[in-house]
Amino acid sequence: MPRRGWTPSIVPSGNDQTVYLVKDDLGGHGAVWREADAEAADLETVITDLMAGEYKDPVRVVAFNTHERWSEDVSEDVAREIRRRFDLQFADVPSGLQDFVERYEGHHRQLALRLV
Repeated sequence: MPRRGWTPSIVPSGNDQTVYLVKDDLGGHGAVWREADAEAADLETVITDLMAGEYKDPVRVVAFNTHERWSEDVSEDVAREIRRRFDLQFADVPSGLQDFVERYEGHHRQLALRLV
């Protein structure tokens, strides 16, 4: 029997994994934590989905692990990885991701010269 004040977890028990969620600004509809399939809430999927334009206006990326009892804003790390991947492709960050990447890159941006 559950103890008083107890709320069931939305994360399946025995599933010790880190989950990544994206806060997305939907404009006039407000900002939301986007729904994610439990099997597709890993870092690689989130980065791939961001790069593919699956989010309207990403605001933040948060990682959490209920088994280990921690959470962390990983937006800066994700923004740097997105920039790195587009740089490797010799491509510009798409306009839908530009604000997110610039917001979290801060002064840590290392400028790279492209060889023509």
